[in-house]
Amino acid sequence: MNDKSHSDHWSLIIKGHTSLFDVKFKDLWHYRDLLFLFVKRDFISFYKQTVLGPLWFFIQPLFTTLVFTFVFGNLANISTDGLPQQLFYLSGITAWNYFADCLTKTSTVFRDNVSIFGKVYFPRLIMPLSIVVSNLVRFVVQLILLFIMMAYFAFEGADFHMTYAIFFFPLLVVLMALLGLGLGLIITAMTTKYRDLSFLVTFGVQLLMYGTTVIYPLSSAPEKYKAIIALNPMTGIIEAFRFAFLGRGEFTPWSIGYSIIVTVIVLFFGIIIFNKTEKNFVDTI
Repeated sequence: MNDKSHSDHWSLIIKGHTSLFDVKFKDLWHYRDLLFLFVKRDFISFYKQTVLGPLWFFIQPLFTTLVFTFVFGNLANISTDGLPQQLFYLSGITAWNYFADCLTKTSTVFRDNVSIFGKVYFPRLIMPLSIVVSNLVRFVVQLILLFIMMAYFAFEGADFHMTYAIFFFPLLVVLMALLGLGLGLIITAMTTKYRDLSFLVTFGVQLLMYGTTVIYPLSSAPEKYKAIIALNPMTGIIEAFRFAFLGRGEFTPWSIGYSIIVTVIVLFFGIIIFNKTEKNFVDTI
């Protein structure tokens, strides 16, 4: 009787076998302080021993924009839908970088944190969520750079304008984050058994960028390839992002609806697969 009454006072019970759909979202809220500690850790550790520190948030997209302008704009003479080349490329890079960072960094969660996961209990989903939130800081800084460039070209008299789609901007950010999170969760679960996938992620993300409208508008793509490019859910998101801020892009209810459906499906399977793998990944990694 004493043992039973004593066990009733436990505030948390950890079970070895749980349902596949038992994600315990309430635990995420209870451990919200840990989430922000991980975000702070990621931000500090990444730039701790760098000379320029957070300035790299500006430098990386700025140099990438200059390279894209020279290679794709001047040498290849690819259309930018009537927009200034630097503005066109920077808008695509800003949106793509957030998605790509969420995907690539989430895809190595199990491998990078095996020492923590094996020693202490906390909701494992906290770790990939912290990556998404910490990358959001970088996204906001790069968005400021985009605003500065928009102000410069507006002063120069360039033809662009914000549209009503700017009200969908929070939705677009959520879609970029959740799509990258969902894909990253699937990949990190698979890499516990198939290590080769970790070597393909960075390379694959770079290739995927060329299948998205980062360096060219969908309007300039050959008709026979448009449907294939539109199948990439990031295409609709980036097109909507450009349409919202610059007034160029193919923003339709179908394209954004398709991106939402794919994101929800990917995130659902990502969480389920992650939830199943995190119960025994320490034995296989």
